[in-house]
Amino acid sequence: MKHLHCSVFGHNYVVSKSVTNYVKEYKCTYCNKQWTTNSNGNLIPLTPKFKEINAVLNRIHSKKLSKRTLILDP
Repeated sequence: MKHLHCSVFGHNYVVSKSVTNYVKEYKCTYCNKQWTTNSNGNLIPLTPKFKEINAVLNRIHSKKLSKRTLILDP
């Protein structure tokens, strides 16, 4: 029944994780499918490969932000 709603009305995406300012992970509230944005900004299914890529991006982004706050706040 959950998949029927998505096939008739479309998915209802909510942001499940914000990886960077531009890359986010989305989840459908009805069928629980997960999606992410690719380099072009399009939504693609979240595969284990893209989960790993997003984890690395998140780690790099976090380090960058922490270095930026250390430089700005002496």
